[in-house]
Amino acid sequence: MKRLENKIAVITGGSGGIGKAAVIKFLEEGATVINWDLDEEKGKKFSEEQGEKLVYQKVNVTVYEEVEAAAALIKEKYGRIDILVNNAGITKDATLMKMTPEQWQQVINVNLTGVFNCTKAVAAHMIESGYGKIVNTSSVVGLYGNFGQTNYVATKSGIIGMTKVWARELGRKGITVNAVAPGFIATEMIHTVPEKVITMLKEKTPLGRLGNPEDIANAYLFLSCDESAYVNGITLSVDGGLVM
Repeated sequence: MKRLENKIAVITGGSGGIGKAAVIKFLEEGATVINWDLDEEKGKKFSEEQGEKLVYQKVNVTVYEEVEAAAALIKEKYGRIDILVNNAGITKDATLMKMTPEQWQQVINVNLTGVFNCTKAVAAHMIESGYGKIVNTSSVVGLYGNFGQTNYVATKSGIIGMTKVWARELGRKGITVNAVAPGFIATEMIHTVPEKVITMLKEKTPLGRLGNPEDIANAYLFLSCDESAYVNGITLSVDGGLVM
């Protein structure tokens, strides 16, 4: 039997990179997946390619009312939401003295407030059914910091803290909440990193390579299936041993 047979899963930012790999992995494992993404063209095209078990909803995760309405539509159609993967995220990198208030706030809005909005809206439906799996996306830099990423690191560290709080609050309601902390993954985001930095990262990583989106999708899958039924409140580093 497939590990997510008949499960209803919401994945944010599912039209590209790690999110897209996660959507494909969850579909392969039998889930019906709802992709919450702002890019309507990419979202609809991806759904057409994957078939009826992938549903696209245009959702701005920074607007609570949009998230709440989208979750209510899923509940109305399918009767429940089993899994939420808070994958969506952005970067607006700059050193502290060069970072604008706008750059700070944009990243906070998507990466932190967006996760709060999605979890609050979806958890309400999970509580009703007495079951749920919530997976948040942190980062290795949320654990150890990174030059020029004050805003991004703040959000990814914050996600670790929120994960622990929600694991305590929601555990008795049948809901597990965990986080994944990816290392440096070969997605579109890495294209802004200089080649010499990528080479250095590969050399520092015991496995000698960057991660693939599928490496993170597999971690999402584990924390979303019943094999992780007694795993709650953890942050799982998936970084090839970059930081130990």
